[in-house]
Formats: sequence, structure tokens, C-alpha cells
Amino acid sequence: MAKNKGTRILITLECTECRANLDKRKPGVSRYMTQKNRRNNPARLELNKYCPNCNRHTIHKEIK
Repeated sequence: MAKNKGTRILITLECTECRANLDKRKPGVSRYMTQKNRRNNPARLELNKYCPNCNRHTIHKEIK
């Protein structure tokens, strides 16, 4: 029998400044994988994470 996965899902967080800025330190977009509980947090998640491309902490938003 298969177990029920529950309400936790995998999401991808992407740097908002890397996507918008063309003159950055090096090419690429910073992405992090994490989990969230879709029952407690139905809205898109925003976290302050370190971006190695921007070389500082920036806001990372949840993408599809």
C-alpha cells in the first residue's frame, strides 16, 4: 500500500534580483529547494536567503 504524502510539498525559491538585474557579478540565478506545508501557508513563500551571484542576502520568492 502507498503512504499518503500529506500536506508538505517541495518548492523552489528563486532570487528576485538576479532575474531582474542584467549587470550582476556573474551569470546565473540563485535557486534553493525547500518544503512548505500547503495547508498552513497557501500563499507564495518569500524568504531572505544568501545569493552567491549577488554576493549578499536578497529576497527569494517561490516559483512553480
